Amino acid sequence: MQRDIEFDAEGTILRGWLFTPDEGAGPWPTVIMCHGISCVKEMYLDDFARAFADAGFACVAYDNRGFGASDGQPRQELSAWAQVNDYRHATTYALSLTDVVDRDRIGFWGVSYAGGVVLAAAAFDRRCKCVGSLVPGTSGYRMMRRFLPPHAEPVMRAGFDADRERRFRGEPPEMIPVVSDDPTDPYVVLPQRESFEFFTKTARERAPAWRNELTLRSIEMVSEFEGGAYIGRISPTPLRLIVMRDDVVSLADEAIDFYESAREPKSLVLLPGNHYECYVEQFAAAAAASTEWFVEHLIDNTPVGASRAAPVQAPAGASGNGVSR
Repeated sequence: MQRDIEFDAEGTILRGWLFTPDEGAGPWPTVIMCHGISCVKEMYLDDFARAFADAGFACVAYDNRGFGASDGQPRQELSAWAQVNDYRHATTYALSLTDVVDRDRIGFWGVSYAGGVVLAAAAFDRRCKCVGSLVPGTSGYRMMRRFLPPHAEPVMRAGFDADRERRFRGEPPEMIPVVSDDPTDPYVVLPQRESFEFFTKTARERAPAWRNELTLRSIEMVSEFEGGAYIGRISPTPLRLIVMRDDVVSLADEAIDFYESAREPKSLVLLPGNHYECYVEQFAAAAAASTEWFVEHLIDNTPVGASRAAPVQAPAGASGNGVSR
């Protein structure tokens, strides 16, 4: 079952959906979830929420502040720390739904940029009892160094400073495109061809509320946020990272590097494909890898140490070689 919701995040109204299982009665274990850079909830977040509901979970899925149906100013501005706090606001809202939500079985799940945000949120908020992170962006600094040619960095920094002065004068913020069909454009957030194809196709077919723009300050804030730096503080909350092997958007190798610094209990699942294949071509595998982890730790109540003895096999539905450890 799916219904619209809204809740007050300390003065900003966030809107989304509440999903519940079609059978049985609550309160249910519950997953708090949101999306990545510029994405709105209609961009396959609903498919993952339904997978959780089918597995026996309630889900609170919402648009990030400043995007989609949620309030927040400036529009199209991404603040990772605001999103960390909004996971916590969403949790507090969920706990008010006493007939729906089991307050002792809350999980956090995030995808793409929110996959990095959720690492910090789970490290700070101990109401979270299990965390799943799909194709996470773990380091804004490393991402900027990989995406931005060295000669372009001073130009970008000058743009950040000029934007601050414009805002100080009361002028509107500078905006830049999320994706572009010109891969040489230095003022584009995600320059990969597969990013342009995914966003434009998905917006056309599923998410007309998506806008191909972010404030320039968003990029400055992205470059300064290090979600992966908090990964060692998540334990003893169980953590699973799900990484696409060929991910050059969130950077698979960086995610794997950060995983090594996480403490037990933890699990890494590698799936074939690029960043965006987790939404369509590898959706079944990505959804299975997500739901099975939450089932193990929020429904089955498997003792923490039990998952360490032997590797978990790749989720059913994965094509190619999946690895979990």
